[in-house]
Amino acid sequence: MSLKHIVILLLGAGMIAGCNSVPKNSAHDEISRYSHQSGFATPRSILENDPHFVRNRLYSQYQEWRGTRYRLGGTDHTGIDCSALVRAIFKEEFGYTLPRTALSQAKFGEKISRNELMAGDLVFFKTGGRSWHVGIYLDSRKFMHASSSRGVTISSLDNSYWKAKYWKSIRI
Repeated sequence: MSLKHIVILLLGAGMIAGCNSVPKNSAHDEISRYSHQSGFATPRSILENDPHFVRNRLYSQYQEWRGTRYRLGGTDHTGIDCSALVRAIFKEEFGYTLPRTALSQAKFGEKISRNELMAGDLVFFKTGGRSWHVGIYLDSRKFMHASSSRGVTISSLDNSYWKAKYWKSIRI
């Protein structure tokens, strides 16, 4: 085996080993790893300049995802969970790569009150002892999310279930 082949093998092994170097339960590491942006503008700057643009883009994304069934751990149109839906939409529409889990996403942005919600803000719910749910606020107290019973849908924050489970809202 030539020196060139050995170097290539060593580099490949180093890259594979590096994939598992971040602890899976380290929210701080996950957030810092994703804290860069790679888009034409941030949702916040778009929100400040044209909230209608954000709302329209989100409704467009809803038409693409509408009815997609819920699947825990799913990340595509064959089945998706709540945090993967948020992650996919933010990447597609705003160039952001958000963390993968709802709990990590909840630690990513600036906390805001319910009466400050604008299109594109994230709404979080505590649905169980160690279970969280996330959706994207649209307008008029409505949010888009991947529901475990209805798939990708739009729900109201005033719904008795979601009202009782509401935890917090953030702006990326």
